[in-house]
Amino acid sequence: MNAISPDLMRFSAEKATAPTRHLGIRYNDSGTFLPEPGNTIVCHLVEGSATQRVLTDVRTRLMALPEADKFAFTPTSSLHMTLFQGIIEHRRLADYWPPDLSFETPIGDMTALMQARLTYFSAPPPFRVKIIGLRPLGLTVEGATAEDRRIMSVWRDAFADILGYRHPDHDAYEFHITLSYFIRGLSDVALPVWQAALSEGLAEIAAKAPILELAPPAFCAFSDMNHFEELLVFDQPPEG
Repeated sequence: MNAISPDLMRFSAEKATAPTRHLGIRYNDSGTFLPEPGNTIVCHLVEGSATQRVLTDVRTRLMALPEADKFAFTPTSSLHMTLFQGIIEHRRLADYWPPDLSFETPIGDMTALMQARLTYFSAPPPFRVKIIGLRPLGLTVEGATAEDRRIMSVWRDAFADILGYRHPDHDAYEFHITLSYFIRGLSDVALPVWQAALSEGLAEIAAKAPILELAPPAFCAFSDMNHFEELLVFDQPPEG
């Protein structure tokens, strides 16, 4: 049996160190997502792709595990990798908001203003992404090569420049694809079952989708974590 990883131990009832800052704001303790309007720049999964199929399969198996109700799972249609974080209703703070726009500006107006700025955005070259880890909350990912990682940084810097703000973790941001959010800790009995499922899922994703099939980055609006509406797609020049 696989040893319990330190990452999974963060989700144990004993340790309970997994982040819960969104509980009661983004979702409730029954796993229902709450209104939390904002915008963001993401890469959705390519519809009908091998990546979409294997992630859906792994998500389904995780949802069938004992104590899966201790996580709030996002819908498959919302699966995406965030490339650059936009603004959000409950985070009207310096470093998370364009400095020349009032914190009191309604989210809908903010989205329209940011979309207007992004209309002039010139897309850098495309990049490729691979999975590097799997935990109950989802995949951790990174650029497939050092050059891909560099290009992803170029994209992020360019968005920061045109929108006028950088989060404190701008340079150290961990790319990921969210599958769920943490509600409460797993029991000691459930941990080995989850560890085995996560190890198998990681191997399966790496085998079936060694390069994740992601759509071009898109500026999206959302009212909660159930759906991210693409408003502006940043077409990328072809590779090579």
